[in-house]
Amino acid sequence: MDEKGHRRFQITRRTVLESGTVTAAYLLGGFPRIGLAADAADEEATLTPISVELHVNGQVHSLTLDPRTTLLDALREHLALTGSKKGCDHGQCGACTVLLDGRRINSCLTLAAMHDGQAITTIEGLAEGEALHPLQRAFIEHDGFQCGYCTSGQICSAVGMLGESQAGAPSYVTENLTEAQPSLTDAEIRERMSGNICRCAAYPNILAAIRQAAGAPT
Repeated sequence: MDEKGHRRFQITRRTVLESGTVTAAYLLGGFPRIGLAADAADEEATLTPISVELHVNGQVHSLTLDPRTTLLDALREHLALTGSKKGCDHGQCGACTVLLDGRRINSCLTLAAMHDGQAITTIEGLAEGEALHPLQRAFIEHDGFQCGYCTSGQICSAVGMLGESQAGAPSYVTENLTEAQPSLTDAEIRERMSGNICRCAAYPNILAAIRQAAGAPT
């Protein structure tokens, strides 16, 4: 109060901190924003399930899915094909790698609806009956895994990688770009498989397994 009885407004350190905290909380969503919440609810209500036909490991599956369902979640949650793992869920570890028309992709980064009718191969589809794929056998023989969480992605990625190499696709470390088929040196294999992370660090064994499956000496 001043001498005339009027209340003075004083800016103190405490009032600055309190007002800043309230403002930050509001901007970061600490308080409900009714308009935006209503918009989100309306958007949720308008999402209509869609029909998708996935051709997985030689079998056709007709599914009704939320249009936002990733290919990985469709495989794991709707088809019980749990060999493909959800690691980082951001396309950074490669544990979810599957083959799409023979080409390796991260299934956590793509929507199931985008691959209606395309041929998808997961780790479960590589073997022919009781006969394992050469890469599966090589991983066992060379102990190319420890915890095993990344193994399905490593093997699927290696299958796709060998196909790319046989087709003559170069990598960042290919020295002679005129070669019809780049030589699969250790450096080539490491570079081509760099998108698949093994947190157990079984890389020397993985390298040996891939070299064996590729027909290179180990």
